[in-house]
Parts: sequence; C-alpha cells; structure tokens
Amino acid sequence: MESLTATEIRKLYQTAFGLAVFTILYNIAEGVISTYLGFEDESLALFGFGTDSFIEVISGLGIAHMVVRIRNNPNSGRDGFERTALRITGVAFYLLVAGLVITSLYNIWTGHKPITTYWGVVISVISILVMWLLVAWKRKVGHRLDSAPILADANCTMVCVYMSVILLLSSGIYELFGIGFIDSLGTLGLSYFAFKEGKECFEKVNSEKYCCCD
Repeated sequence: MESLTATEIRKLYQTAFGLAVFTILYNIAEGVISTYLGFEDESLALFGFGTDSFIEVISGLGIAHMVVRIRNNPNSGRDGFERTALRITGVAFYLLVAGLVITSLYNIWTGHKPITTYWGVVISVISILVMWLLVAWKRKVGHRLDSAPILADANCTMVCVYMSVILLLSSGIYELFGIGFIDSLGTLGLSYFAFKEGKECFEKVNSEKYCCCD
C-alpha cells in the first residue's frame, strides 16, 4: 500500500462512499426506466434487467454502510446491517431468477415476441459505459487504500457490465433479425448471473468473504 496522509485517506473514503451512493441512485433510475419500457415494449429481458437494478439498490445500501464501517474501523468485521442486506438481496435474486426462468420458457413455448427492443439497446449501451467507469474508479480507490472490500465491490459492479452486454446482444439481435426467442434467451442469460449473485450473497452472510463473482 502506498504511503498516504490522513487527509488523502479521508478523501479516498469519501470518494468510495460517493461512488456507492451514485451506484444506488443510478440503479434506481435504471430500474424505473427499464421496467417501465420493458413492460410497455413486452421485452422480458429489459424488464428483468430493470428488476435486477432494484435488487442492486438493496445491495448498494449494504455497500455504502460497509464503506462507512471500514472507514471508521478498517479491521472490523461484517456487521448485522450488512448481513441482513445480504440475506434480503439473496432472496430477491432467487425470486427474480424463478420468475424470469418460468416466464422465459413460457414465452419460448408460446412464441411471444417483443414489440421492440430498441430501448434495450439504448439502455444497455449507457449502462455499459457508466458501469465500466464505476468499475475503473472503484478499483483505483480500492488499490490506493489496499482495501479488499472496495475491490470486491468493483468486481460486483463488473457483473453489471456483463449483464448489460447480454441485454445489448439480445436486444440488438432482435432489432436486426427479428428472432423472437432471442429476448427470452437473453433473459435466461441474465438469470444465470442473478443466480450467481444470489448464491454469493448467502455464502457471504456467515463469513467474512468479500470476493464477488469470479
């Protein structure tokens, strides 16, 4: 770890907290817009992507709390608030996975097609850019503080990039070629990452594990 003054450390933790708060606010906005447009356009992938964003808000509250905790006591362990946030987040992810998988299979069976996936393309491109910048910034702060929790948060944010890429691919392919089931396949791809996130939440509840989504 590089030698940092007390002022530099305080500013880095302020930055980490600011990034956590921005992530929460961004996910709220993304969730509202994506679920609305996904419902209107009958795009399950976009709707599921937006629902995932709401779950990330719960996770983000735990992350913001964690930053404050390690700022005040870098050697402290995960507390009750964080463990509760992890449990709620894990349950929410599993419920989301169940709903998306069942609906995806039903849509494939019935041949359901979205009205359009144009907004899925737009939102996914914006999300990739925003989340990639957040990952880079969080990693920079985490490396300077030599903080495993903050670096783990950056890795979790990277999962949002992967999910955005899946949404972009499924939405883009549908817009270009009109393949009906591709929206449902994209939804199943999102479900895979949501399941992994839920699983890791429960793995971390009863441990001091910070690594997230290899």
